Amino acid sequence: MRIWASVLLLSLIAQPCLGQTVLKSEPLVLVPYEVAFVQDASCGPSKVLKVTGAIRGLHRKKVCVELPSEQASLAAATP
Repeated sequence: MRIWASVLLLSLIAQPCLGQTVLKSEPLVLVPYEVAFVQDASCGPSKVLKVTGAIRGLHRKKVCVELPSEQASLAAATP
């Protein structure tokens, strides 16, 4: 019973974290291991570019991923 209650409590807390903001352009500065989702034409329809910040001297990791429309909201990138 305790396990069921803890799983339910954890799912209620984690629910607001599921929504991701999709930016129109890639941010200039990303903290190492920070993730940003960018609407990019190179990824194709219904896909977004997932950009992960890297440690100084290394390249950012960029991967096309699919996000459900109910989890993503479109926002403007701040320069």
